[in-house]
Amino acid sequence: MSKANTEFFEALHLLEKEKGIPVDYLIEKIRAAIIIAVKRDFGGKDNIVVVMEPDTNVFTVSQIKTVVEEVGDSDTQMTIDEARRYSKKAVLGGTVEIKLDTKQFGRIAAQTAKHVIRQGIREAERGQQLQDFQRRNQELVTAVVLRVDPKTGAATVEIGKGEAVLPLTEQISGEIIREGGRIKVFVVDVREGDKGPRALISRTHPGLVKRLFEMEVPEIFNGTVEIKAVSREAGSRTKLAVFSHDENVDAVGACIGARGARVAGIVDELGGEKIDIVEYSEKPEEFIAAALAPAKVVSVETDAGGAHSCQVRVPDSQLSLAIGNKGQNARLAAKLTGWKIDIRPESGYFGEEMQGS
Repeated sequence: MSKANTEFFEALHLLEKEKGIPVDYLIEKIRAAIIIAVKRDFGGKDNIVVVMEPDTNVFTVSQIKTVVEEVGDSDTQMTIDEARRYSKKAVLGGTVEIKLDTKQFGRIAAQTAKHVIRQGIREAERGQQLQDFQRRNQELVTAVVLRVDPKTGAATVEIGKGEAVLPLTEQISGEIIREGGRIKVFVVDVREGDKGPRALISRTHPGLVKRLFEMEVPEIFNGTVEIKAVSREAGSRTKLAVFSHDENVDAVGACIGARGARVAGIVDELGGEKIDIVEYSEKPEEFIAAALAPAKVVSVETDAGGAHSCQVRVPDSQLSLAIGNKGQNARLAAKLTGWKIDIRPESGYFGEEMQGS
């Protein structure tokens, strides 16, 4: 048992202790690397045997040759006279083990160990990063902007020890993101990719608004007030349906805050996006009427056939307000409630027809 072998295995055990990479895993990788290197030097044939036994400190590299009368392949065969130099028991048709000097493979072993350790550390870091991202999944995080691509407008941000990309499509329209600045992003999903874990982040996702309200409104954070639904057209308008589990707490008032302070902070964070906060109701007629705010609703008739569609009547003067600019108010109300909404003026007439009546 050589001192060099003992030191070699001691070093592997130390690496296991310090880096957490199992000795068996290291040996498997080192053995494979040595076999490749020896094959390269000795004709590339499958007659190389590497024995590495950490328990007994055995480390040998051997070439196995068959004993023949006439050598056809010097890489795998040898004559009886040559064989007897290695083993007195050599016989024709048998094999002889030629031990190679392991010192010349020490460098390969060391380099392989380094490579395996680096790879092991990388994998461990990827695992930690994945856990870190998964912990933040569906959460609101503050990210530091590292760089903004001048061509695509995509922003690379730092989240914890990892990086994520905020594409232009997930940014609020008209918003300017500057390198070195801090922005709040919503982690929509976490995926494992070829280059490591990836966090899919957004500034346009409805979850961002939901999490902002949870941060700003203690009654939501402690569960007294519940956010039942969110519909959003990022950068323009959001509708939020809230419900109070305590009859003494006004859900809408809690979200707006004293003199509108709570909602104002969120509007600022979203660059001036308008926010309608409405009261949720189990009764579809009440919920649909509330969802069309700021318009006043005269009546809501739901389809008796069970289809999620309804007809809403509003004062003639409120028609354009109920529908909203380019149909936005009606569209967001439909998304918020899950109902198809047909809005009609109270008089039953539209536009010019109404004037001519």
